[in-house]
Amino acid sequence: MNRWDFGRDDWPVDDDFVGVGADLEPGTLVAAYATGMFPMPVEPGGPVGWWSPVRRGVLQLDRLRITRSLRKTMRHFTVTIDTAFDEVVTACASPVREGAWIDDQIASAYSRLHDLGWAHSIEVRDAGGALVGGLYGVAIGGLFAGESMFHRERDASKAALVGLVALLSDEHAERRLVDTQWLTPHLASLGVEEWPREKYLGALPEILETPLPARWR
Repeated sequence: MNRWDFGRDDWPVDDDFVGVGADLEPGTLVAAYATGMFPMPVEPGGPVGWWSPVRRGVLQLDRLRITRSLRKTMRHFTVTIDTAFDEVVTACASPVREGAWIDDQIASAYSRLHDLGWAHSIEVRDAGGALVGGLYGVAIGGLFAGESMFHRERDASKAALVGLVALLSDEHAERRLVDTQWLTPHLASLGVEEWPREKYLGALPEILETPLPARWR
């Protein structure tokens, strides 16, 4: 249950930052994603900020680009699902990473979401089973809202995205979407594109009505 008003009427038309406050309870987070927002602290240890990018990074499943070199690299990896959620979040939160923003309140909130079946991780492991890359995010219907990804070996985060798309690619694939929040050169190389906020919000209701992939039902 969510007790906050996430109406869009007051959102600035030219700013990614759309609000501050509320909480990180499971109902709040799910309602926020369904409205088109996601949380990120305004500053480390500070209040929760809410964001809805004017230019949204999105991946349509059939537009994923897998290069020949990535296919070759992936032969040395094993992809697993939901076997090390907290480890993936911890790796994504490493303070040595540039732009690190995941603090204890965020990590705890998503761990609880994972326990409730809303948040999921994709892990990439080397030949010895060690965790070398991964990503995590929130799945609601046909939406996978990606939060963060990491790699310890070359192409390991890319392999995690390939694994995610494989999981989502069922008979409902055309109505599924991976939300990457913003577009980066790294993501663009994989087929991620930018949608105007209006297009993303307009597509969201149908995406949310799409069934979850069988693995997460």
